[in-house]
Amino acid sequence: MTSLNQASSYPTIHWQEGGVDCSARWRSERGAAVPKKVMLADDTMSADTAYRLACEGTALLWRGDFQNARQMLQALGRRIDQSASTDRRGRRPRQTGFKDVRHSPEEAAAAAAKGFHVHRQAQAQRARVLGMVLLSFDGEYGLSLRRSPDARLACSQAWGVAPEGEGASVASMRELLGLISAFEWRKNGVEVAALGEAPNNRIHPYYGVFSPLRGEYVGLVATAPLAKNMAALTAFDIGTGSGVLSAMLVRRGIGHVVATDMDDRALACAAENFAQLEVSASVDLQKVNLFPEGLADIIVCNPPWLPARASSPIEHAVYDEGSVMLLGFLNGLAAHLTPKGEGWLILSNLAEHLGLRTRAELLAAIESAGLRVKAHMDVKPVHAKSADTTDPLHAARAAEITSLWRLAALEPTAVQ
Repeated sequence: MTSLNQASSYPTIHWQEGGVDCSARWRSERGAAVPKKVMLADDTMSADTAYRLACEGTALLWRGDFQNARQMLQALGRRIDQSASTDRRGRRPRQTGFKDVRHSPEEAAAAAAKGFHVHRQAQAQRARVLGMVLLSFDGEYGLSLRRSPDARLACSQAWGVAPEGEGASVASMRELLGLISAFEWRKNGVEVAALGEAPNNRIHPYYGVFSPLRGEYVGLVATAPLAKNMAALTAFDIGTGSGVLSAMLVRRGIGHVVATDMDDRALACAAENFAQLEVSASVDLQKVNLFPEGLADIIVCNPPWLPARASSPIEHAVYDEGSVMLLGFLNGLAAHLTPKGEGWLILSNLAEHLGLRTRAELLAAIESAGLRVKAHMDVKPVHAKSADTTDPLHAARAAEITSLWRLAALEPTAVQ
């Protein structure tokens, strides 16, 4: 193990083992703080004891069988669900937020927002407790537990190649399972029907990069009207992520696409996808905050749909606190459009159903940015959660519509 007093530029977790002070690099993609209390745990620990300790803030560094650790994680999840379904006296709590009946749209929106925030708090608490089951990795991301998988490649793809001599590191088992799942998605790819026929229609998302599992928004870009001479058009893809929308624009025949992003993982992911889809020659990939230099005939942006605070760095693809990216796109759009150009804003109205943003607020933001709505195309999502009646957000998801807003700059007012 790493010496307790070794200086480092990264967070370090400390514990005692066999009467020796030990330490290692702390890794947490969700930005969890280093646990202050750490104790060793193995197959002899009961789930009830583990749940009590985890709720109290004690992290459990696992020294038993790997598959038993997975079962422990599942047992903790069941106890969290049981706790959430009853109060301290064993009674089921009163339903709030999404099912409450209100007499005005304002009250209904307030109730929906309250329900959403309660749901988010429950999610954060669940992540905190489940994140207390820890695993230690050697300097090459290997695991030494019985029946443990070889996760070295999955870890190196997410964390980067381990620097020589860095030594051991510790992360939650829940995070490792996420890395392994992301590794499989990246290896196998996600089929996007709008990109054409298999096998040349797969996007390979990196860990931490938004995956196009919900393909309806790609379908909107595939069918939105374009000028006939598409080869002469230039398009910007703002916040390209996996690169799926840039690839879609090239597949439609647009001659030049500039794809931008600020996240290094997203840029690497997009570059790999462009190469695999054989569209790299038509795409200029740039590390830029929102807009590149110049003008474009089509400017596409699919910002995070929910104006709420992300509880971890990995959630920034879903949550846009204060609508920073949305407003940045709208306010900069007119200055980057050609005279007859269009901006395509892809946005779900889930935020409206959750009481987080009204349609009036969205339209006001568009108008104040010097833009007008030419038209919008709508599609009903078909993802599994929209039909899951046990989902706390089911009422909002069932009513959700995803839209492509076709925006143009307002014409200058004639001088009298």
